[in-house]
Amino acid sequence: MSSLTYDLVDSRIMVSRCLRRSWRDPEAFFTALMLPIILMMLFVYVFGGALRDHGPYVDYVVPGLIVLCAGFGAGTTAVALATDMAGGIVDRFRSMPIRASAILLGQVAASLTRNLLATALVIGVGLGIGWRPTTSVWHWAGAIGMIVLFILALSWLAAAVGLLAGGPEAANSFTFVLMFLPYVSTAFVPTDTMPSVLRGFAQNQPFTPIIETMRGLWMGHTSTGASLGHEALIAIAWSVGILAVSWLTATRLFRRSTSH
Repeated sequence: MSSLTYDLVDSRIMVSRCLRRSWRDPEAFFTALMLPIILMMLFVYVFGGALRDHGPYVDYVVPGLIVLCAGFGAGTTAVALATDMAGGIVDRFRSMPIRASAILLGQVAASLTRNLLATALVIGVGLGIGWRPTTSVWHWAGAIGMIVLFILALSWLAAAVGLLAGGPEAANSFTFVLMFLPYVSTAFVPTDTMPSVLRGFAQNQPFTPIIETMRGLWMGHTSTGASLGHEALIAIAWSVGILAVSWLTATRLFRRSTSH
């Protein structure tokens, strides 16, 4: 077989392993799947009545829930990789005829799969309780592309954090950071409702343009008043930048950790 074929086979095996591992941890797996549903019901039916200035709240909140759940899923990836590194299983893999890159690719691909499943649940539940995007097929394709790019960037970032962390407990703190950032963005409320200090941070952090890009693609307008093209360019720049830096960092850290 060619080198590319070996890479594909090794990557498929590692992806299957990571996905089976998720199934064998039902508490974490179903938490990741149920979290978007619970949050959707909480924000729409408990808080939504007080937040109607921008139309039905479910129309506003769906993109924010998608990035929140992506952050939670990425945190799970960081913990899984840190557990593998601390437990010695990676050293066993390295003693086998397995491409080193396949170990990282397996974690990232499994993260992408889990997060896309959670995203599909958010969209499905949103449609079931009244979310009505006013958009075209091409805008749907653009929104899905933005989601995939963003989740891929977060997954590689999680891989880098998992390699940097001293163990699963340290990596687990990454989950709380990623779950906190969407709250200080336009995910759940417009920035003009925030104090000036928080407003400046919310307007200039990576989650806001990504959320606004999805919101503009699905609903035809952003909540910031900026054009969709402006928000999309910033969102793509953030996502590509995070992806590039995280990929380089993760691959170098992995080589260093497994070279001895």
